[in-house]
Amino acid sequence: MSAVIAVTSDTFATEVLGSDKPVLVDFWADWCMPCKQLSPIVDELARTYADRVKFVKVDTSTNIDLAAAQGILSLPTLQIYVNGQVATQLVGAKPKSAISKILDEYV
Repeated sequence: MSAVIAVTSDTFATEVLGSDKPVLVDFWADWCMPCKQLSPIVDELARTYADRVKFVKVDTSTNIDLAAAQGILSLPTLQIYVNGQVATQLVGAKPKSAISKILDEYV
């Protein structure tokens, strides 16, 4: 079972902006091959950091307004939110080690 929560335009404010711990948001789409390659890495990181970081996914195909509001221009994009603000953004598929290194800065 995945520790990653699906978030929509309706739940983004509560799940991400209102979180009391850092949140990694994975903006993806089902037609995006790099997104599909990144997905198991995000799932694995979610299990590793489960007690310290919240992990959510936003399907940009069905949440176009949210992706636009967050300035998402390329997929995949990972944003790390701290205290309701974007602290870091990674564009494109990244290796697990690079994402872990960044997450470690916020936990």
